[in-house]
Amino acid sequence: MRIGDICTVQTVHCKRDVTVQDAALLMRNHHVGDLVVVEQPNGERVPVGILTDRDIVVSVIALGLDPASLLVGDVMSGELMTANEEDDVYETIDRMRFKGIRRLPVVNSLGGLAGIVCIDDLIEFLAQEMGELSRISASQLEHEKKARH
Repeated sequence: MRIGDICTVQTVHCKRDVTVQDAALLMRNHHVGDLVVVEQPNGERVPVGILTDRDIVVSVIALGLDPASLLVGDVMSGELMTANEEDDVYETIDRMRFKGIRRLPVVNSLGGLAGIVCIDDLIEFLAQEMGELSRISASQLEHEKKARH
């Protein structure tokens, strides 16, 4: 299955020049724990970083810094890994596990933001897969009963 099929399409995003305080309010208003930081060079929202609620706590609040005076670009996680929406779910899981990444922006063929996938999305997908596997035994018994009568 493609990662684009299970990612969250309605992705909350902002630009680097937004204050950390405004970014925190955006997270609060949309009930999310992260923002994808984008640039729009050719009309496409291209992911360039990610800002998490943890980034704000560890890099701003814990140090006693003023979130109204810092920009998202100053504290965002910069080394950004993305997945193409055509990438295989299991390969994406392997990449996230290898890098220790909990959230991953998903991009379209032009490099524009298509969504975001997080651990919760993957757990839900895998739980559904496990549910389908659990039905194999019941299905096998039904086929066996029909074949013997």
